[in-house]
Amino acid sequence: MGGKRSVWVQVGRLSGLAFLLPVSTFAGYAVGWLLDRLFQTKFLYLVFLLFGIAGGLVELIRTLQRESRDERD
Repeated sequence: MGGKRSVWVQVGRLSGLAFLLPVSTFAGYAVGWLLDRLFQTKFLYLVFLLFGIAGGLVELIRTLQRESRDERD
């Protein structure tokens, strides 16, 4: 399949980005909250929340760069 991708395929792939950042943020918070409960601390939720946000942003940037590169080719 050497041709260009369908517009609907691109819409489908990029619409997943709308869920990427909120899901990664929630996942980081949830892991931190669970670890706080396990170790009886009060700060791990914040650390993992920041990790989740950072991970989501990194993946968002990677995906957008990949789509931009594919569009130029």
